[in-house]
Amino acid sequence: MSHLNEHGITHLRHVDLAVVDYDAQRDFYKNTWGLTEVGTDGDLSYLAAEGSPEHHVIRLRKAEDKRLDLISYGSESPEKVDALAEHLGRQDVRLVSEPGPLQTAGGGYGFRFFDIDGRTIEVSADVEARRHRPIEEGEAIPVRISHAVMNSNDPNRTRDFYANVLGFKLSDSLWSEHMGEMMHFMRCNDWHHSFAIARGPHTSVHHVSFEMRGLDEYMRGTGRVMRAGFKKVWGPGRHSAGNNTFTYFLDPNGNTVEYTTELELIETDDRHPTIYDIADPMTQDQWGTSDPMSELIARDSFNDPDRGVFVAPPV
Repeated sequence: MSHLNEHGITHLRHVDLAVVDYDAQRDFYKNTWGLTEVGTDGDLSYLAAEGSPEHHVIRLRKAEDKRLDLISYGSESPEKVDALAEHLGRQDVRLVSEPGPLQTAGGGYGFRFFDIDGRTIEVSADVEARRHRPIEEGEAIPVRISHAVMNSNDPNRTRDFYANVLGFKLSDSLWSEHMGEMMHFMRCNDWHHSFAIARGPHTSVHHVSFEMRGLDEYMRGTGRVMRAGFKKVWGPGRHSAGNNTFTYFLDPNGNTVEYTTELELIETDDRHPTIYDIADPMTQDQWGTSDPMSELIARDSFNDPDRGVFVAPPV
C-alpha cells in the first residue's frame, strides 16, 4: 500500500510569520537559532536552513499585527497542484488564489486557500532549489524545518479536514481524561508528523520545529539558546508520540520554536494510530529530564489569538 499523499502533497516547505519586532526576530533567527538569511525584500526576510534544499524555511514580515501569514507545502507537480485546487473547489474550500506562477521568492507554481480554521495554506511545485550542504558533526544549526503545530478550539474538526480533504494521515493522538483528545499528529510523507493540531483556546501558532543533525547538535543548540537568555518553555526531553527529542523556546515575538531530532519514520499506511494518555509521565517525556507538563507551560504555547484568520496575507 502506498504511503504517499493521495493529492500529491509531499512535505512542509516553510512557515511565514508576520511580526511586530522585525529587527529582533531577524537577529534571533539568524544569530541565535542558526538559520541563514538568503534575502530581503522591503519588509520581508527569507531564512533558510543550511541542510535543506528549500529556498527558505521561515519568512518574516514586518507588520503592525502579529499573525501567521501562511504554511507552505510542496507538491509533486504542477498537474497535482491543479488537481488539488479543483478538488478543493468541489469541497467548497475557499481559495485565496488560483493556481499559477508564484511571484514570491523561490518562484514555482502553486495556489493558496484557507483551511477550516482560516489559516492560509500554500501548495506549490517547481520551486527553485537552494544549494545546501551536509551539516557537520558538532554544528548546532537546523538541518531542515521539521513540522508545524497549530492551536484550534476544535482539534477534531481540524484533524478531519486535513485527513478527509487534504489526504493527511493520522499518526497518533494525545488524550486527557478531563479534556478528551488534546493533539493530533498528521503526516503527508514518511515523517511521523509534518503538521499537528493542538487543543487551545483560539486559533494560533503552537510551535514550529526544526530538525538538528543528531543528539549532540540538538543539545549544543539547546545550550546556545539558553545561554543567549531566551525563555526555555520546556525540555530537553523525548516525547513518546513521534519518539523525538524536544526543547521549546519563545522567540522575541512570543512564538514557540523547537529544536528536535530523531523524529520517527513511518513507512507504511498499515500503522494503527496510538492514543497516548498525557497523565502518563512517559507520554510527555520518556527521559524524565524535562519539567512535568503544566498549565504554565501549556499557556506559553497557546500564543496570542491569530489576527490573520480568514484574512489572506498581503504577500
